[in-house]
Amino acid sequence: MKRLWVFVQFLTVFLFFFRFASLTVQGFTGTYGINYGRIADNIPPPDKVATLLRAAKIKNIRIYDADQSVLKAFSGTGLELVVGLPNGLLKNMSTNEDNAMSWIKENVQSFLPETKIRGIAVGNEVLGVLDDESCEALVGAVKNIYSAIHKLHLDDVIQITTAHSQAVFANSYPPSSCIFKDNVVQYMKQLLELFSKIGSPFCLNAYPFLAYMSDPENIDINYALFQSTQGIYDPKTKLHYDNMLDAQIDAAYAALEDAGFKNMEVIVTETGWASRGDDHEAAATVNNARTYNYNLRKRLAKKKGTPLRPKRVVKGYVFAIFNEDLKFGPASERNYGLFKADGSISYDIGFHGLESSTADTSRLFFKGIRARGWFWPHFFASAISAMTLLLLSS
Repeated sequence: MKRLWVFVQFLTVFLFFFRFASLTVQGFTGTYGINYGRIADNIPPPDKVATLLRAAKIKNIRIYDADQSVLKAFSGTGLELVVGLPNGLLKNMSTNEDNAMSWIKENVQSFLPETKIRGIAVGNEVLGVLDDESCEALVGAVKNIYSAIHKLHLDDVIQITTAHSQAVFANSYPPSSCIFKDNVVQYMKQLLELFSKIGSPFCLNAYPFLAYMSDPENIDINYALFQSTQGIYDPKTKLHYDNMLDAQIDAAYAALEDAGFKNMEVIVTETGWASRGDDHEAAATVNNARTYNYNLRKRLAKKKGTPLRPKRVVKGYVFAIFNEDLKFGPASERNYGLFKADGSISYDIGFHGLESSTADTSRLFFKGIRARGWFWPHFFASAISAMTLLLLSS
């Protein structure tokens, strides 16, 4: 009887830790992901894109909506998705929690668990860009979306975030001087308070390409491209930066610390370099795009932190899979893709296009079994078996 009591105690403790581990929501596993934009009329269908991404061994994907053809095509692939709630739906979601609940049930819950939806990005680049009404709608939508997934018991599976551009910052040079703009603070504080409680990161769209283009006379392009350079020195922190992306991330950390959220993680949800642009976009070249994206991939593979947060491994989603020929704006907006419309690579940074063998995809699947969450159940079963054998042998 005593041995049975010991077994029950062990089982109770083990289940507690198993449950605790499963409650840690990870919207991003690994360090490298990619954005799947679809404002184009010449890109492959979603099932071909899923094949392409598996061949390229890119597991973390962000989309800007919850298109059901994409969610169906990615079912059973092992690819991990963050779906988007478009800016145009924010007001509708913020005014009524029932609307948020219906959206979650239709666009998220109904596809789980076959499609591995790991997060919901509520809006994109709202604060500092759109009007006050939109900012208020963002805060209300985030709260209602989270409330809905909590009531559906999906809050241990789905991470809620929203991505910000550099427009939320009053100043970002040197990094330690960065603070949030006065006109976004009232909205930002509400979001950060909720994200701090539920363990969500601060999501930043960071483009050294755009920063360089805005001031090419005073910014060394090698600094923006992760190339050899003298970099910059932050006199307040006495830290040296050899690339602009690290500086942009640490600027966000400085703003968060100033706002009272020192421990919040920063994740880069968009970064990239255009391979072609208009006449005034001289830095948008294939060579520069190749250099930036190749060095970005190397930087993320090192699994290192930044000078200000050396223990916080940098994670980032590159923008984007394809050039999007229907996007508005300068030519650079339509030329961020790592892959061409036919699925071949735009330039070589170590990826393989659709022509890769299916054997590569099969190896990826079996290599990824542990990463897909099969480890814990097997470990659990093994532990129970071991305790049972111990009891029987006594």
